[in-house]
Amino acid sequence: MFKLFSRSKKAEAGNIYSQLRTDMHSHLLPGIDDGAPDMATSLKLIKGMTELGYTRLITTPHVMGDMYPNSRDTILRKLGQVREAVSAEGISAEINAAAEYFLDEYLARLLKKNEPLLTISGNMVLTEFSLAWKPHGIKDILFEMQMQGYQPVIAHPERYIYLQHNKEFYGELKDIGCFFQLNILAIGGYYGKSVQDLAQYLVKKNYYELIGTDLHNIHHLEKLQQLSSPLLSELLSSGSLQNTSL
Repeated sequence: MFKLFSRSKKAEAGNIYSQLRTDMHSHLLPGIDDGAPDMATSLKLIKGMTELGYTRLITTPHVMGDMYPNSRDTILRKLGQVREAVSAEGISAEINAAAEYFLDEYLARLLKKNEPLLTISGNMVLTEFSLAWKPHGIKDILFEMQMQGYQPVIAHPERYIYLQHNKEFYGELKDIGCFFQLNILAIGGYYGKSVQDLAQYLVKKNYYELIGTDLHNIHHLEKLQQLSSPLLSELLSSGSLQNTSL
């Protein structure tokens, strides 16, 4: 009985991912942040994503102050190495790279120097802020990004659980033109009930333009294989998602 249930859930998840086709948030480049630690793990994760039904992966290593001071050059160099390894392994997947930029002074300095940011597609740039405390000054950075022609995409807004008592802030971010990206495992409760509730709220508000896995490790991959949520069907049929056009 358990095996039949597992196969059923895996088939349902595969249908979701094949509809999305493109994953635009993951941490697959080896040894560059808190994602894949080495090339062997990168290849396992990439192969697993293709088996789920994804055909295009836009991986997004952290760019965060002193913790992950990755640059455009270091990210693209790693991307080249991964592409070579993927080709050598005969894995059928299109691999590209952008970045997940923390809205901090490091990013502000990049913008001040007019350093080109890595985009998901076109002018879209993935951004995040603190999961632990309410952000200050991020609207100034977002405004500067927009002035330089970028479209800010807020990563996993449902994970900022301190906003559950200040949901108006989500509306403020939408009002200034930000896109929102859902971590798909949030819908299934992987990050806890509070995050799941916020994800459901944002789905009902029709605030999401993109869905990403935020894949870091094998455990995440296993959870993606088991994902099941009726709310995802509602989101996929909303017409607001842009994954397939990336």
